[in-house]
Amino acid sequence: METTVTPFKPATEGQFGKLNEKITARLKKHNGELPSDVFQELLGDDSLIDDIFTAVRKRIDARGDMIIRTVKVNRDRSCKEALKATGRNLYVTDSVVKNMPKAEKDEDEVIFFKIGREVSCSELEKEYELRGLKPADPYSQAAVNEADPAFADEHPNGTQWKDKDGNYCCAVFDRRGVERCVGVGRYGYVWLDYWWFAGVRKSTSTSDASAS
Repeated sequence: METTVTPFKPATEGQFGKLNEKITARLKKHNGELPSDVFQELLGDDSLIDDIFTAVRKRIDARGDMIIRTVKVNRDRSCKEALKATGRNLYVTDSVVKNMPKAEKDEDEVIFFKIGREVSCSELEKEYELRGLKPADPYSQAAVNEADPAFADEHPNGTQWKDKDGNYCCAVFDRRGVERCVGVGRYGYVWLDYWWFAGVRKSTSTSDASAS
């Protein structure tokens, strides 16, 4: 019987409440260090909430083997423009880039998972199936890495597809020393154990598109 591994169960209201209680307790403990007028200003600073959220998410990412990112995707860009927008150095085969698969949604939920062992391209297909996912299109994957340039520093990530001739192709985002890179080309070898893989739920539709 086929087994599907679904994405993790979301955090609960009770867990949110406990986190709020702990933050409140810490603030009260140091109340003498927190001027009321400055604190009032902070209440209107949304970047403070962003910082807290980022700190929580970073710690969650470090403890799990599945990460979910919801991103806006600019589908009006050409294939090459989508890659350049990440600000990374490009190591690409133009003919493969030109025919990268392209989904249709302007907002996408990209699910990254880590297997933790070497897998062939055909084995990776089965790992996607096991999780009820299919490979994310490079546009959505690039949007995640554009929104969070440091993501691939700790989570080198890839996706794969087959071209019209049945050859495996891939898009990979990683860091080599101080250089942030994106590579796109044909690939039919073995994925090493450190890679995270970008997927979307199977209900997401995709279609092939050429660069404009």
